[in-house]
Amino acid sequence: MPDRPVIRNRQHALVDRLRQLGRKRTADDPAVLLDGWHLVADALAAAARLDAVVFSTEVAERPEACALARACDAAAVPVFVARPSVFEAISPSAAPSGVVAMGRRPEWTLAHTAVPVPGLVFVAVEVQDPGNLGAIVRVADAAGGTGVVAAGSGADPFGWKALRGAMGSVFRLPVVRVPRPGVAIAGLRVTGLRVLAAAARDAVPIEEADLRGPVAIVLGNEGAGLPPEVAAEADARLAIPMRPGVDSLNVATAAAVIAYEARRQRKRPAEPGRRSGGADRHATTMTPPAD
Repeated sequence: MPDRPVIRNRQHALVDRLRQLGRKRTADDPAVLLDGWHLVADALAAAARLDAVVFSTEVAERPEACALARACDAAAVPVFVARPSVFEAISPSAAPSGVVAMGRRPEWTLAHTAVPVPGLVFVAVEVQDPGNLGAIVRVADAAGGTGVVAAGSGADPFGWKALRGAMGSVFRLPVVRVPRPGVAIAGLRVTGLRVLAAAARDAVPIEEADLRGPVAIVLGNEGAGLPPEVAAEADARLAIPMRPGVDSLNVATAAAVIAYEARRQRKRPAEPGRRSGGADRHATTMTPPAD
């Protein structure tokens, strides 16, 4: 990889900026840190805005690094190489991949998450683990969802760990962060979506519910599930059937099960007698924790 600027010390401005993004990205910061070959390549393929790509000198001459650098050149993205000690300071990972990039988060709104019609949006309420949040984005993209909303004060969907978990899906699928779950639910209703909460009791099994129309699926966090006041805002509740003794699933796994049930239903013709959502929205309900 000839003729690339070499970053030789940790005092370089780009090093400082990338380290800041890796430690703690603020919610209003448009910049994001991408770590890993697949993620950087996916961002380029999606025509995402990248401000810089940095390779470690240890990998800079590999064929895959040269190919990725040529793709950066074609997209007019500046390419740098960094000495190993400097790259270790840049990469937030305990096992650096050899390539990181600084990009810009996509600018989506709630309205973007509901199209194309019929919308299938996943609302992750207070999900704390960035890996879980990233996995929800990835599975929503894979199953044909139209968007993901990170609601509340949970993990940052544009933090480096969540981006790594989502891989390139965050550049293809509208992902929005909304500080208050109630605001997110109200905004999605305005776009024409029916709001369904994942729950354990007083809920319709997912295979009996009608998931073919525009819907938003609300999921609780890893420890406490959905707050009662958020569950009460839903139009109906959905349950994932489980054998006795098992009362919850990992939140990303639950999202995957529901997403693929919705995908299955949307590929089949309407069936008579299918219920349109769930139990009355004001009935008492509890949502199981999802680890």
